[in-house]
Amino acid sequence: MGIKNLLLWRIIPGIALALATAIGWFASHEVPMGRFFATIVPLMKGVLPPTIVGHGRMSGTPPVPDDLMPKPRPKNEMFLTLPAGTGKNKKKAKFPQNGLGMCCRATAYDDVLVYRTVLWYLLLGGRHIDGAHLYLNHNAIGKAIKEAIRRGIDRSEIFVTTKIAPSHYGYEKTMATVQNFLSEDELGLDYIDLVLMHAPSFPLSTACGREGKDAATCRKETWLALSALREEGVIRNAGVSNFGVNHLREFENVGAPIANNQIEYNPFVPEYITETFEYCDKHNIAITAYFPLGGDIANKDKAMRNEILGQLSEKYDKSVSQIMLRWAIQKGCAVIPGTGNPKHMQENLDVYGFKLKDEDMQTISELKHGVSGFTHMDYRSAA
Repeated sequence: MGIKNLLLWRIIPGIALALATAIGWFASHEVPMGRFFATIVPLMKGVLPPTIVGHGRMSGTPPVPDDLMPKPRPKNEMFLTLPAGTGKNKKKAKFPQNGLGMCCRATAYDDVLVYRTVLWYLLLGGRHIDGAHLYLNHNAIGKAIKEAIRRGIDRSEIFVTTKIAPSHYGYEKTMATVQNFLSEDELGLDYIDLVLMHAPSFPLSTACGREGKDAATCRKETWLALSALREEGVIRNAGVSNFGVNHLREFENVGAPIANNQIEYNPFVPEYITETFEYCDKHNIAITAYFPLGGDIANKDKAMRNEILGQLSEKYDKSVSQIMLRWAIQKGCAVIPGTGNPKHMQENLDVYGFKLKDEDMQTISELKHGVSGFTHMDYRSAA
């Protein structure tokens, strides 16, 4: 058989069949994009994903000693305040400005390592856990929280954020999905402190879209459902993630107040993200910064090598990571750096222990004007 025929009748059909099988496998999951990321992220790190080989085969976060008991919360801990509710939820909530992100690294998709990570963090004094439906790790997070409670941490101290995926937008779908978050198969909690809409829209077909509704209508229905769940006390507050100013304005005078917008925020973000930050600040919408250390792996590496940040690191005798986290906290953000390393968790929690001078805050804020090569997601164009 010649090369041309081999390509035409064997290799190309084989690739097409493998691709179709993979697409079908991803699509068969309740959260297809979640299965996609839980598979691709470990593979990109050269690790076999738990979606294929099962949980507990990945190395990383060490086991938590059975006799380890909760350490005190960090000294000088700082908080952001969320709106007071109505109905069953009348108290204002506050949440720690320093949290733990449970996304976007290989170990965040292995249930054994997720359990260890969350338990380590809580026992070291952290109290703010950020997850999402899309990350497919609710169950392990919930089990770790229950174990932390068994070891003496009060549930009321733990602030749990999760997000509903755009594939599950729409009033009835949102009501059912968030209620399911409380089930033993998911978080297994009595209530959730904060539920966010994960993104403005979804690039693929959704149940809401198949009903003939446009993305804006699906967003509004979802927001009204979250508002109703807040009234019922199922969730304490509702917010959004990756929303630009154009999306935020859709919810003005609609349902509950927007408690939080989780966006990429670090010294290198472009002007349009700064504009979103300023809008949120003006409208009392708390900001949670993901990628506070510069962004994905490539962006983070650039940030860690930045000469000015290196000089400030020496000046304050703190790591570059600590300098960046402290900058974001002093800007008024909550931060959710992701790590499964207990030493890094402790280092992150230690950022409450120092303060950047005003002139150094300004120097860091101006870094974006003198650098290039940083990439960012532009959510303004989402439908």
